[in-house]
Amino acid sequence: MPGQSAVSSLETHLGYRLRRVSNQISGTFALALQAEGVSVAEWVALRLIWDPKRMASSQVAEAAGLTRGAMSKVLEKLESKTLVVRTPDSLDSRVQWLSLTRKGVGLLPRLAAIADRNDEHFFACLDPDERAILSGLLEKLTDCHQLRGVPVD
Repeated sequence: MPGQSAVSSLETHLGYRLRRVSNQISGTFALALQAEGVSVAEWVALRLIWDPKRMASSQVAEAAGLTRGAMSKVLEKLESKTLVVRTPDSLDSRVQWLSLTRKGVGLLPRLAAIADRNDEHFFACLDPDERAILSGLLEKLTDCHQLRGVPVD
C-alpha cells in the first residue's frame, strides 16, 4: 500500500525458520515420549539424574532451568510412576537425593533411543560436516546469549 513502510516476509527471519524446525522436532519427540508415558520435562529430569546416578532435587531444578516448585511437580510424577526415588540426606533433611529406580534405569535407554531416532530423522538430510557446523552455530548462539536452561516444552 502506498505510504506504508515495507514489511519483511516471515521466511526472511531466521527465528521464524528456526522455530518452525524446532516445533516439528520437539513435537514429534514429545509424541514419541508420550507413547512411553513420559513428558519432555520428565525425560530431561531422568536424563539429568542418570549421569551421576544421584543428584539433589535442587541440582536437577537448576540444571533444567526450572524453579524448585516446578521441578518438584515433575519429580512427584516420576515418583508416582516409580521411576525415581527421593531419599533425605542423613545430615540435612532439607536435601533430597534423587536416584533412578530399577524401572527408571530400564526405561532411560529406551527414551534415549527415541531421542536419537528423532534427531536422526530430522537431521539425516545434513551430512556430517553440515551437522557439525549447525551444532557449532547453535552452541555459539547459546553461549553468546548465555542460555543455560534446558528446553522442556
